[in-house]
Amino acid sequence: MHGPLRVTAVLSCQKFLMDKIMAKVRITQIRSTIKRPATQLQTIESLGLGRRDKFVEVEYTPQIQGMVKKVSHLVSVKEI
Repeated sequence: MHGPLRVTAVLSCQKFLMDKIMAKVRITQIRSTIKRPATQLQTIESLGLGRRDKFVEVEYTPQIQGMVKKVSHLVSVKEI
């Protein structure tokens, strides 16, 4: 009897998380990429950034979350 209840609870949680994940965010580069590893520079370029105070507005998908986590010390993220 616990099966259907668990599935319903899991589906509710997934829907809630997907609403949060797909939110639009503004990612702003706050620090320079000078003397940073090549992988961090490539990640910044993949996000569409490249110089200080430049920003992009994107959906906060798991892929974007991973890129932001990799360069979190160089960018700031604000939900729109």
